Amino acid sequence: MNTLKEPQKMDNRNVVSILETVDIATGERETLARFDDLIEAPNWAIDGKTLIYNSRGRVYAFDIETKKSAVIESGYVDHCNNDHVLSPDNTKIAVSHHTREDGQSRIYILPLVGGDPVLVTPMAPSYLHGWSPDGRYLSYCAERNGQYDIYIIPAAGGVETQLTDTPGLDDGPEYSPDGKHIWFNSVRSGLMQIWRMNADGSHQTQMTFDERNNWFPHVSPDGRHVAFISYRKGDVEPGDHPANKHVEIRLMPSDGGDAKTLVSLFGGQGTINVNSWSPDSRKLAFVSYELKD
Repeated sequence: MNTLKEPQKMDNRNVVSILETVDIATGERETLARFDDLIEAPNWAIDGKTLIYNSRGRVYAFDIETKKSAVIESGYVDHCNNDHVLSPDNTKIAVSHHTREDGQSRIYILPLVGGDPVLVTPMAPSYLHGWSPDGRYLSYCAERNGQYDIYIIPAAGGVETQLTDTPGLDDGPEYSPDGKHIWFNSVRSGLMQIWRMNADGSHQTQMTFDERNNWFPHVSPDGRHVAFISYRKGDVEPGDHPANKHVEIRLMPSDGGDAKTLVSLFGGQGTINVNSWSPDSRKLAFVSYELKD
């Protein structure tokens, strides 16, 4: 069983990327744009008009009305992966960037309008997934001493705090809108499942129990729902989340219960790695893929 998060490399898959949304009430899908290149992991800005995605090491702002994309200038931070998150007030963006000195992922913060990046996590590898609602902390998956666990660190920089220490991969930590919980996925039960803990790391509680590998829980802004991506059992190793697989985006109540399938698609890595809820909690943005001939 692979329980180590593989380092993300610059991904130049030979694919067409389809930026889509789905209405969680009706299941209606809408295609916003098709890209003859790899794009990944949309974040929905609080203005409801903009999506942020990464492509070929940079992050871009996509205007939903005009269907135009513009690069967010980030200086030497030009090898970003699909782990990026907006600050609660949407004035900043935090990104995971593979540094030139060793190729390892570290977390940086820069203005959302573009500007000079500031290093937050000197230790690597560190893969960003969440920003606390009060703006004070970042949550991330990090490998330290051969083990991948969940950590938090002040957004202003400082000393990181380890929240999990169970053998096996813990990944995808994201704060609930009220800041009381951190949702994450863990392979500790055998398959990858969705878990929740208090923001201080206490009371780690399993929330899904099905025969699938479930990744990257994203809590809706109203706190009522959790969306995540599921791989079929046997399609992947529990500790792996590859591209080019038949997967599902599923939805469950935030207080627990059965999950329902919103979308079945060809995707996986890059589809919904980070929170992509619309600010009104009605839609999710995601990326599906088609292989080129």
